[in-house]
Amino acid sequence: MLTRPKRGVPEGLWKRCPGCQATIFRKEAEKRLGVCPECDYHWYVPARQRIAQVLDEGTFEEWDADLESTDPLHFTAYPKKLEDEQRRTGLREAAVTGSGMIRGRRVAFGVTDSAFIMGSMGSVVGEKLTRLVERATAEPLPLIIISGSGGGARMHEGVLSLMQMAKVSAALARFDEAGGLFISVLTNPTMGGVAASFASLGDVVFAEPKALIGFAGPRTIKATIRIELPKGFQTSEFLLEHGFIDRIVRRQDLQSELAKTIDYCGK
Repeated sequence: MLTRPKRGVPEGLWKRCPGCQATIFRKEAEKRLGVCPECDYHWYVPARQRIAQVLDEGTFEEWDADLESTDPLHFTAYPKKLEDEQRRTGLREAAVTGSGMIRGRRVAFGVTDSAFIMGSMGSVVGEKLTRLVERATAEPLPLIIISGSGGGARMHEGVLSLMQMAKVSAALARFDEAGGLFISVLTNPTMGGVAASFASLGDVVFAEPKALIGFAGPRTIKATIRIELPKGFQTSEFLLEHGFIDRIVRRQDLQSELAKTIDYCGK
């Protein structure tokens, strides 16, 4: 008697939603730009994928792609850490910057990626973002930065990392004086020195739904001050209610909302 071999389900066809724990067909999630069809949870997406989602196809021109971190403090195993992260993520650093078009409108565009050492702000991240802001000032162009950074300042570079907060913020102050438009988009997570500097300085601040946004994480705060935190503390919904951001924008709507904002502000 002939029997047919059992055909298993190929790996990678399904993924579990961290929000509602539902099992989602991967292609359906990808079609929805990494958003759960059941609960609207917004999955992490890498920097290159965000660029493809937001900018018009084939219009992205990367700037300063050759910049790489060094090891100024001779921090233990830092060079090896950088090599491992570059190999794993396909990125040279935690920020990708350049220019592109959003529905026919040319913009200066940057994105930070939490997959690369938690998107922490080292010297190269600060330098690339500063150069991005300065080119947006000189050209001039509307400026958009999508932040996904859970690591704050990069301890491997000490004070050189901390000073990037002030450097990028100072460049943004000059951009503002020149009349530029800066739209900041906060995603899950946007924490630490990134949230405490450029990510909070937008003329318009958007956030994805249910994104974790703040300085120290909720567990750290609770362990330090030992009080019960408000429900939903440090989510984008909580921050919108308390006036810290301007709008919550679903990922599928982000491109059109950015284009509308640029048009409305006349930039």
